[in-house]
Amino acid sequence: MTRVTFLHPDLGIGGAERLVVDAALALKKNGHDVNFLTTHHDLEHCFSETKDGTIPITVVGSWLPRHIFGKFYALCAYIRMIYAAIYIIICNQQPEVVFCDLVSVCIPILRLRVPHVVFYCHYPDQLLSLPGGYVKQLYRLFINYLEEITTGMAHKIFVNSYYTRDVFRDTFKRLKIKPEVLYPSINTDFFNKTRIVSLERVLDRKLPDDSIILLSINRYERKKKLSLAIEALAELEKLISKEVYKKVYLIIAGGYDKRIEENVEYHLELIGLADELHVTDKLIFLRSFSDVDKVSLLHHCKIVIYTPPNEHFGIVPLEAMYVGKPVIAHKSGGPKESILSGETGFLVNLSGEAFAAKIAFLIINPTELENFGRSGQHRFLETFSFAAFSTQLNKTINDLTDSKMK
Repeated sequence: MTRVTFLHPDLGIGGAERLVVDAALALKKNGHDVNFLTTHHDLEHCFSETKDGTIPITVVGSWLPRHIFGKFYALCAYIRMIYAAIYIIICNQQPEVVFCDLVSVCIPILRLRVPHVVFYCHYPDQLLSLPGGYVKQLYRLFINYLEEITTGMAHKIFVNSYYTRDVFRDTFKRLKIKPEVLYPSINTDFFNKTRIVSLERVLDRKLPDDSIILLSINRYERKKKLSLAIEALAELEKLISKEVYKKVYLIIAGGYDKRIEENVEYHLELIGLADELHVTDKLIFLRSFSDVDKVSLLHHCKIVIYTPPNEHFGIVPLEAMYVGKPVIAHKSGGPKESILSGETGFLVNLSGEAFAAKIAFLIINPTELENFGRSGQHRFLETFSFAAFSTQLNKTINDLTDSKMK
């Protein structure tokens, strides 16, 4: 048994959080002693496994600022993670392995006392920073240098896709490291054990029994391009009969944190767009829904729409394929590795018209919709199963600790 501590900045609801929670569950099932250390954990905005005691959670440094007058988010994140790393080496029961992600600046501090540090690179942080003026460019120059140097100090580096591995290589040119691809998976046990609740209970409203549900799951962030789903809903009216279109509803279920200004603003922008395109009566917004709600929504929907361009990997297409739902996504980034276009879903251009055309095809051809769903399930089990994810991760932990003993 190996003591493994997962160090993550904010245990909220998102793809990165889902990955580390699943990694902790995988190691726990393999007999390892796992726990989380984080700088923020809101019990009203987290995954069930971090709320119900399945995994022990310790919160430190939550009093430290997330920004300074709306600026310096990266610097504040660095300070919070440095504080958490110091806590681990001074106050915490000494772990044999620390698995950290998102912020690499903690790695050199962890290496002072921790035998093995694993870093999971979802995507280089410097590529997620918005452009700014001269002062910000100087600030980011220093931050970006730290990110590259400290990332290279990890004993083991994972990335979430071959796409991200190529980006890693092109971004961190000083590092002569070839990270290992560890595809995310999903906690299939939870999906299997979850009791599906009615759509009416999830939405708190009644829809006709013969409704055709389109589902989008993503955070309320502009880069996720949720507006494309609304535009596709409006375009769809031109492509199918009026009788069928009357049955169509779009559910946008998104991670929403009232602390984050963009979440609040973008949600309001989407409401305005729906009104402008005259589809308000066919659109339902959900914010910060539960895991049970998500599984239920996936079972009740017909098609999953995944709109973000250049997504580093994307966990939603895997969830959709596991429950047998076709996915329509933009032809870029991680979805190009998870979705087989024309077999498990479609990869399309970044326009409402392109999404609408494939939605219409699947609605008009229900047999194909079912075939795509079965193909998606097969692909998930063959390539992205939780068992494969667990085996690969467990082998890495065992190899690291065994090498220390030799």
